[in-house]
Amino acid sequence: MNKSLLTAALLGILSTAPVSSALAANADDSAAPADTEKCYGVAAKGKNDCKAPSAGHDCKGKAKKDNEDADWVYLKKGECEKVAGGEKTAS
Repeated sequence: MNKSLLTAALLGILSTAPVSSALAANADDSAAPADTEKCYGVAAKGKNDCKAPSAGHDCKGKAKKDNEDADWVYLKKGECEKVAGGEKTAS
């Protein structure tokens, strides 16, 4: 499978995940929606929840391209491992 197909699959998962946009906007782990975890390296361009300090932008929705290692999205716990390229820590 190529990354474009995987990104499309991830967006399908995200559209059904019970994640609050207001909570996802905050990079603080204490504000993470219940039963979720950060998943790095799988966010689509402009669809990230936030970023690691090295990403070069100021946060939510500002990913400059698909699958950047420093950008992350909240996924249900256990889902990150199922997505190709998904990592629980920034590279």
